[in-house]
Amino acid sequence: MPELPDLTVYIDHLRRRIVGTALQGIRIGSPFVLRSVTPTVEEVRERRVEGVTRIAKQIVMELTGETFVVLHLMIAGRLRWHEAGRALPKRNGLAAFDFDAGTLIFTEASRKRRASLRLVAGRSALEELNPGGLEVFDIDLADFAERLRATPHTVKRALTDQRVFAGIGNAYSDEIL
Repeated sequence: MPELPDLTVYIDHLRRRIVGTALQGIRIGSPFVLRSVTPTVEEVRERRVEGVTRIAKQIVMELTGETFVVLHLMIAGRLRWHEAGRALPKRNGLAAFDFDAGTLIFTEASRKRRASLRLVAGRSALEELNPGGLEVFDIDLADFAERLRATPHTVKRALTDQRVFAGIGNAYSDEIL
């Protein structure tokens, strides 16, 4: 279950591999994974990756022309780097992102198919995907306590609600408690 520490590792590795390179194309292995219609997969082809960031528990690839690839791994989604042109796994392959130096394969181990891919045009559209939770590494104890007191949930529910705190999920909320 990818959470803030896991996403940080993914983002660090992706930055080293893909920033400054062109996204040659996206191959969709499962139609349910693509949760947007504009821009199209063809419209993001050949765009250069300018950065890799995060919004809550979503990985964001920033492409030229204020275009973004947003991945939400949910519970069972995973990313793995392979040699260029690697085929998508038939059973659990969701999408492949092709670059000159290799292919990033997006899979999901669960049959529930909750992981998602969104292609987004413009920063305002990207901001709409932000649930609004406080970034836990950017706040102090007073801000944390204030937000927790203002939330009409149990402590565990507040910790895992991305509208309250960004990046914490079930596994790490258990560790925190």
